[in-house]
Amino acid sequence: MSERVSFFEQVQVQPEIVARFGDLHPAFDLQAAVPEANRCLFCFDAPCTGACPTHIDVPKFIKKIASGNLSGSAKTILEANVLGASCSRACPVEVLCEGACVMHRYNRQPIEIGRLQRFAMDAFHATGAGLPFEVGAETGKSVALIGAGPASLACAVELRKRGIRATIYDARKLPGGLNTYGIAEYKLPLLESLREIELVAGMGVEFRFGVTVDAAQLAEIEAGSDAVFLGMGLGAIHRLGIAGEEMAGVTNALDLIEGYKSGSITSVPARVAVIGAGNTAIDAAIAAVRLGAQEVTMVYRRGVEQMSAFGFEYEHAKAEGVRFLWYVQPVGLVGDEAVEGLRLGQLETSEDGSLLPVAGSEFSVPVEMVVMAIGQGTHTGFLAGAKVELERGRVLIDRVTGQTSHAKYFAGGDCTNGGREVVDAVADGKRAGLGIAAWLEGQHG
Repeated sequence: MSERVSFFEQVQVQPEIVARFGDLHPAFDLQAAVPEANRCLFCFDAPCTGACPTHIDVPKFIKKIASGNLSGSAKTILEANVLGASCSRACPVEVLCEGACVMHRYNRQPIEIGRLQRFAMDAFHATGAGLPFEVGAETGKSVALIGAGPASLACAVELRKRGIRATIYDARKLPGGLNTYGIAEYKLPLLESLREIELVAGMGVEFRFGVTVDAAQLAEIEAGSDAVFLGMGLGAIHRLGIAGEEMAGVTNALDLIEGYKSGSITSVPARVAVIGAGNTAIDAAIAAVRLGAQEVTMVYRRGVEQMSAFGFEYEHAKAEGVRFLWYVQPVGLVGDEAVEGLRLGQLETSEDGSLLPVAGSEFSVPVEMVVMAIGQGTHTGFLAGAKVELERGRVLIDRVTGQTSHAKYFAGGDCTNGGREVVDAVADGKRAGLGIAAWLEGQHG
């Protein structure tokens, strides 16, 4: 049986990291929040609410800030999104709620919804209050949740509200998944992720850490549970498939981010190359700059128009001094025991849009660290015995209920969508929690 202990007791804050990774968007104080809240038009058919995957009633929570009802504002947020604090920091609001703000129609700055949401949630956390939900009368039913990321956390809260026991299994020693380990510190500090999860644990959610679930253990968990929720996210970052990837100085973006967030990495070499051009690659490149690299180069096989990172992330990276090499691909590593350089080959686009290597175009870039950020593989091999239907390694679900092809299994988050935003995982977990409760009631009611 897991013991109820504070997650903070297992973390040592590194002052140097805190200093180097200050807030990307500093918090509002009351004098700034209220005028910003009063800019809101409080639209009846608010497009900002529609653009939020968890459908937070944005005008309602902002109006409560304007009227001084901060606890009511936080409650409005939490009713829709139990991880409202982390989402206020980590969400790409520029393309979600703020991107849909009607102020754009008038060529005015959108309401700073993300910072207002953080203001309300910070005020709520400062009170020391627990989540504003009652734990339901115990039903005797239990659900096992695989993975302690946002999807499982949101699912677990919905289950506890209905008196269903929720036990979360995770291979790591701390909960939160990418919220804790994989999001840039200047967006979402590790301690802020844990502070939020303390409230989830306070609803009686059990955590069992250091457990890597394999096929045999999953069968045992299934036999001892009324339902199983799959929220294990994705697997390891892809490798390049070139010689020398095992040598010192070769790592991946998630290991780099986890390393500095946990304090095990406090500096990097002078010259760093990041392979890839997604949002995680951007986070890794900026981390390298802030950890002391003098030259950080991002390498991508296509052009700026095709990069998967958001435009504002790209602009941020350039502002931090990151340089970009387009239409090149790694073809080799230079060095014996440790990386000394990266061999690159130029690419060109053919008439059908495919990429072709340019003969005789190879060149070397001197670097002491190479960071892979070219996407993650799936992590569903252990499901073979569960007879859960997959498509390209992703778990197939009913998008309304989260139920899989195996009636007892539900799923949500990155293992079903291939990798999206935190708020999408929360929305999936919430829907699945409601779906599980309804299914259990139908099975045992």
